[in-house]
Amino acid sequence: MTIRSNKKTKSEVSLQDPIGVDKEGNEISLLDILGTENDEVLEEVELKIQVKKLYQKMAKVLKSRERTVIELRYGLANGGSKTQREIAKLLGISRSYVSRIEKRAIKKLSKAFNCSTEPIIEDDE
Repeated sequence: MTIRSNKKTKSEVSLQDPIGVDKEGNEISLLDILGTENDEVLEEVELKIQVKKLYQKMAKVLKSRERTVIELRYGLANGGSKTQREIAKLLGISRSYVSRIEKRAIKKLSKAFNCSTEPIIEDDE
């Protein structure tokens, strides 16, 4: 089992790992080459990891309509967020129903992120 888990980490690279030496013999890391503040790079990488986790949780936990509402509401699909009224018009449902779907979806996502066990996948509507 340890061999399998080690296989996954073999391809991982840390931003602080030395990747070579400069003319003066000092070790150079990937962060040095990127030429930005260390915190900026780390924050951007962390954000991308969190976004990836969000999409994975959304795919596992939410029904298709819930996923659609969340993507439209927060601009995850195309970058432009929409109001509940606009989403209701697009989906042909009431604004209050969009609100209930949104609240339910956020509650599910929150529970999925806070629980250590994987949530049960529900069938699509």
